[in-house]
Amino acid sequence: MEKVILLMAVFTTCCSIPKDLSGKMLTFPKETVTDHVKLMTPKTRFQAVTACVRSFTDITRDYAIFSLATRTHINAFGIFKLEATSIRMLVQDAVADFPMMFIPLNKWVSICGTWSSETGLTQVWLDGQPSSRRFIHQGEPLNEAPITILGQEQDSYGGGFDLKQSFVGMMQDVHMWDSVLSPCELRRYASNRNFTPGNVLNWRAMEFQKIGKVQEEDNQDQCTA
Repeated sequence: MEKVILLMAVFTTCCSIPKDLSGKMLTFPKETVTDHVKLMTPKTRFQAVTACVRSFTDITRDYAIFSLATRTHINAFGIFKLEATSIRMLVQDAVADFPMMFIPLNKWVSICGTWSSETGLTQVWLDGQPSSRRFIHQGEPLNEAPITILGQEQDSYGGGFDLKQSFVGMMQDVHMWDSVLSPCELRRYASNRNFTPGNVLNWRAMEFQKIGKVQEEDNQDQCTA
């Protein structure tokens, strides 16, 4: 299965160049073990991470929000919606669960996860509101070439997808930074108001590959006269 997925990625696009996705969204229209979006970055070392996504879905089961893997750590950095009211952070294969984090259905929601290797602390920000801070993993930076996936949870490096962990819905405004953003910057992202774009992944200059039935569409918030 992993060989098939890799071949699909090659045939989908051989030469990816940065694209401005402002005013666009990615639609994941069905449960699947193949459809996903792969995000590219040349950066390979991270002492800290902030990743943010805006998502819209009507599914109530578990699903992947953001999945970054390295060859050493399959769950190098991840954000995962767990059960009805929890969000799970994954760093270097360690886990921290944040209960009572309600993701409303059929509504655009901003979700951010942060981690610092210096302190070992991780945190979730949901629509500009913070969770408590929890210890997850300290001292070891992310230090290998990452594969970053939207729409699926990686259980192997670039693959190992599970149908019942796939995302169904829409995503937009995906950004990643190699630092822990300040609370004010995270709130600016949540309100989509003059925030600093990601210096690792930037929705306004994104290198990506779409595999399967994932669609790039106009954001439904955009209206013309």
